[in-house]
Amino acid sequence: MSTTRLSRRAVLAGTATAALAAVPSLPGRAAAAEPTATATSAPAYRWRNAVIGGTGFITGVLFHPSVRGLAYARTDIGGAYRWDDGAARWTPLTDHLGWDDWNLLGAEAMAVDPAYPDRLYLALGTYSQPWAGNGAVLRSEDRGATWTRTDLTVKLGANEDGRGTGERLLVDPRDSDTLWLGTRHDGLLKSTDRGASWVPATGFPANPSPSGQGVTLLVAAGRAVYAGWGDADGTTGSVNLYRTTDGKTWRPVPGQPTGTSAKVPIRAAYDRDTGALYVTYANAPGPNGQSDGSVHKLATSNGKWTDVTPVKPGGTTPDGSTDSFGYGGVAVDARCPGTVAVSTNNRWAAVDTLYRSTDGGRTWSSLKDSAVLDVSETPFLKWGADQPKFGWWIQALAVDPYDSKHIVHGTGATLYGTRDLKNWAPQIRGLEEASVVQLVSPPVGEAHLLSGSRDIGVMYHERLTASPSRGMATNPVFGSATGLAQAAGRPAYVARTGWGDHGNGAYSNDGGQTWAPFKAQPDIAKSAPGPVATNTDGSVLLWSFVHWDGTKHAAHRSADNGATWSEVSSFPKGATPVADPADPALFYAYDSDTGTLYASTDSGLSFTARTTGLPSGDSQFKLVAAPGRSGDLWLSVKWNGLHRSTDGGVTFTKVDSCWASYTLGFGKAADGADYPAIYQVGATENITAVYRSDDEARTWVRINDDAHQWGWTGEVIIGDPRVYGRVYLATNGRGIQCGELI
Repeated sequence: MSTTRLSRRAVLAGTATAALAAVPSLPGRAAAAEPTATATSAPAYRWRNAVIGGTGFITGVLFHPSVRGLAYARTDIGGAYRWDDGAARWTPLTDHLGWDDWNLLGAEAMAVDPAYPDRLYLALGTYSQPWAGNGAVLRSEDRGATWTRTDLTVKLGANEDGRGTGERLLVDPRDSDTLWLGTRHDGLLKSTDRGASWVPATGFPANPSPSGQGVTLLVAAGRAVYAGWGDADGTTGSVNLYRTTDGKTWRPVPGQPTGTSAKVPIRAAYDRDTGALYVTYANAPGPNGQSDGSVHKLATSNGKWTDVTPVKPGGTTPDGSTDSFGYGGVAVDARCPGTVAVSTNNRWAAVDTLYRSTDGGRTWSSLKDSAVLDVSETPFLKWGADQPKFGWWIQALAVDPYDSKHIVHGTGATLYGTRDLKNWAPQIRGLEEASVVQLVSPPVGEAHLLSGSRDIGVMYHERLTASPSRGMATNPVFGSATGLAQAAGRPAYVARTGWGDHGNGAYSNDGGQTWAPFKAQPDIAKSAPGPVATNTDGSVLLWSFVHWDGTKHAAHRSADNGATWSEVSSFPKGATPVADPADPALFYAYDSDTGTLYASTDSGLSFTARTTGLPSGDSQFKLVAAPGRSGDLWLSVKWNGLHRSTDGGVTFTKVDSCWASYTLGFGKAADGADYPAIYQVGATENITAVYRSDDEARTWVRINDDAHQWGWTGEVIIGDPRVYGRVYLATNGRGIQCGELI
């Protein structure tokens, strides 16, 4: 929401912003050609997140019913986590998944075994599209410390519509060796050997799903298992809830609710003390697109259904807006029979809330109405406004089975928690899910890092161990950053571009601490903001424009800090402008469509071709300039390797020390070296990994290890110009990884 995300999850300046689809970059295609082998041992590096605090969609939270303080969380593109109650932080469980397994960083579902507390199961697979690989099930006997893997023959869709439903994975209440897995396109699967092998479940009546929803939830109610079906108006008529009592025969649940407000079952929770099964419904799977919904209660003892919807969607808010929404999360209180909480979802006019009932759904109170939010630990949650939102995209909801007042709910950017039903704060430490696309490490100043992501715009990291105190860059606020550039010879000057509600470009004269919007912008900027570059003295801006669907437009130039702009017709459309770090008159651009290197010697007024015949055909090929040197260019062209020019792009030589290069950056030189340290994500032998070279790419050393891989990492990597060995790596779902020599 990539390996670009298929949907942006932005809430800008306190208002809802329509999700914008991003074009998948398909790293799996490249990876398929690579040989596989065990990685060599890495040098002594410590890896940790540069802290932001959340930022991505928390799609599920699961407290273990038998162990106090044990919980798990899943995300749409950033893997799964275990809660460490003693440390009050989340531990990532899927960082070991490497480049070839990028599609498994999306966690579709998770399950625990009440009878065996150390067992944990994950169903992984980010996309179900033809270009994505099949899903997999990971199973652990030590709470996710180690895993055994089973590859599936079907695809899962953790970052597709319906990713907040579920859980789609369940340990059978009658037999711990039996597991059920609901899929999007291939019906219900069953395992009788604790997830080691899977076969289609016999007797499950639902046909393959035409919508990509299929089985939306699995829940145990006593010894029975219920399955939600997301195609009630498709191949199965009005039936969207099935039940088995023997693990063999599945039948529609009698008397189940029908109509638009109960079209898609989202989540379900069972109150074992009262025998009530609560089910939330919506007219679409969500998290976007819901405008109607309901909550129903089934008395499993006699089959009676009761509509217990707290508030019917469709009313009018005080400002005259239509109060449309669906229902999402549902959780029961294991300590208090009849106590249940549900969440609204996609309720932008009146803002989403949690409703809580202590009498089985007869009456409800809104927890948002009395909530006091403290987001001081993650200030970006204010989104440039005075007050943060209580929630949006609330489909993950859980009540601690050992503490009735400990409730958590996920949003599109964090996980809120309360211990007293009134005071709420992010319960997010250790859970970093940003999809990062821009990184700059300034050579001077307070901050060692500036970053830009697809969901939360640009941040100024004055510390690496705490969420930026200024939150997101404002004036304007971006929901997704497309460009971030610093003047090499004037580092106080920084420019940024992105998707914003009140302008799409801004500049800073204090290194990114404060910002001012460009006084003007080209008309195309609103619908297709792209990357930006500034020359070494900050006197010229070059702005390229690429629509989210890949359509490319002419670049524009400004020599007055964004007050006026002129089209640069000779610049290759859609290319990323690169400024020479030493000569303010020089700019470069690589046209990946034709394999041509262009250069400008007149500060971006015009561009001419210098080299042709370079690798072409992939928009993710990357050109970077070595710091402090004029004309020293490096070109990463994926499996076509790494190429270098020392004459400003007139000629290029292929570097023979690596056979694949996906992204490359520079950092402080090693002691005694006269050239900056080079960092890259690439392959020198037979594994795609993170490497450093201290000798101008003649030799490389791997600096990550098998436990720290983070799926796809081909967007951007940079070294710190002030700290030798420190490197910042952008990931698609695991935030900013910072590596340092121990």
